[in-house]
Amino acid sequence: MAVTSMANSSIRDFTKFNSMRAPFSANPVSLTYLLIAGGGGGGNTTGDQTGRGGGGAGGYRTDTFSLATGTYGLTVGAGGSSGGKGSDSRFNLIVSAGGGVGGGTTSSIAGSGGSGGGALGLNGYVGGSGNTPATSPSQGNNGGNGANYGAGGGGGAGAVGSSSSGNTGVAGGAGSSSSITGSAVTRAGGGGGGGYGTSGGAGGTGGGGAGGSGANSPGSPGTANTGGGGGGAGSGTGSGPTAGGAGGSGVIILAVPSVTTVTFSAGVTQTSAVVGSNRVYTVTATSTTEETVTFS
Repeated sequence: MAVTSMANSSIRDFTKFNSMRAPFSANPVSLTYLLIAGGGGGGNTTGDQTGRGGGGAGGYRTDTFSLATGTYGLTVGAGGSSGGKGSDSRFNLIVSAGGGVGGGTTSSIAGSGGSGGGALGLNGYVGGSGNTPATSPSQGNNGGNGANYGAGGGGGAGAVGSSSSGNTGVAGGAGSSSSITGSAVTRAGGGGGGGYGTSGGAGGTGGGGAGGSGANSPGSPGTANTGGGGGGAGSGTGSGPTAGGAGGSGVIILAVPSVTTVTFSAGVTQTSAVVGSNRVYTVTATSTTEETVTFS
């Protein structure tokens, strides 16, 4: 009787232990990812004011590690609208922060984010902080300062946004290059600052939008799926309400061995290509914040 009771107890304990254990993968997947958030929108203006700051690039994060087979959440961040912050991109627990908004009417203070927005064109106005929240390695850079009616450029993944010293808008910070798709591509450039009665700044290499040049000249949008910041609105004598450029949407790129089976939920827009021994999946949009990818 005692033997039977002990045997039953052992079986119950074994079953309980197995139902509580963490998932185990005999063959973890080697994964390289590039995760870029939506770029910040360029600053806007309601009339004859100052050049407006360029939007900061979306946060830029990349790494390689072993991942257990299973299902993981993912979200591609949207670019910020005129005068708006970019949205975060997520893969499982990894988050890239949306780019900060450029200084303007909606937000006179340049916003912080993956990279910071550029300041509007007044002395004493400083660019927004990049790498916010902080990650290591850094996910972005600060925006540039404004001065004398010319606006600062938004920060980029690879460089700080330029600071103005006159009424000319200045360039956004350069983005960073990755060869995850098989060739080198630069993404996450900052938006250029808007000029007052003269030229705006160039968008940072990697999808940043150019700043507006003078009165009634809107900022150019950041390039889709680069996380580029939008250009700040230009201004000048006789200027009316003028929009900053929208930030570019983010992107998620995943590279795994070609033998791995990868399945996405219905709301994911993606393409794939073989690069060496890997298949590389480029996710350009997710229709909800509940989309998933499964590795098996």
